[in-house]
Amino acid sequence: MALDTFAGLKTTIADYLNRDDLTSVIPSFITLAEAKFNRKLRVRQMVKRATATLDTAFFAFPADFLQAKEFQLNTSPITYLEFVTEKQADLDRQSQYISTGKPVKYTIVGTQLEVIPTPDTEYTGELTYYGKISALSDSNTSNWLLAYAPDLYLYGSLLEATPYLKDDERLGTWGQLYAGVISDIEVADQRASVSSTPIVRARSLG
Repeated sequence: MALDTFAGLKTTIADYLNRDDLTSVIPSFITLAEAKFNRKLRVRQMVKRATATLDTAFFAFPADFLQAKEFQLNTSPITYLEFVTEKQADLDRQSQYISTGKPVKYTIVGTQLEVIPTPDTEYTGELTYYGKISALSDSNTSNWLLAYAPDLYLYGSLLEATPYLKDDERLGTWGQLYAGVISDIEVADQRASVSSTPIVRARSLG
């Protein structure tokens, strides 16, 4: 079966494990691998945008939020907000931004974003962020990562079978392959991020 769907991935994992007693837990291996992908990967395919009306200092992250990349107010011209630590935000609030006004900074407090100062009116905020990889399931049979790097899904899921495999000599090989695919994806993303930058060639003198 092709390694491009949830069902195909489960079948391939079972074939690699060569065990007939793990079928019921293979979906858990995949889920655990996805948790690691979300902690490790930060590539362009994960970048998303979300907009919200800002009329208070705090608002919740998008449901699939992993990490902020950029935050702006869609004013004219656009206002890019500076990220500061929570401690710095507290200091700024007590000194420079006692009153309400147009937000110029933001920070992360628990599961919320805070803008500083508190908005004096409604603004449209636009957050660019890294979003979670959509989890595979019987109803969500594929996603961009499975299509782009099925080998990462395979080796990552096989590694999550470690508690069952114990001293299986294949674990070292799968670990190396997994690390290699992660590195390849990160390198490819770095190359893509500069591929559109024009190359200026200097004229030679003489």
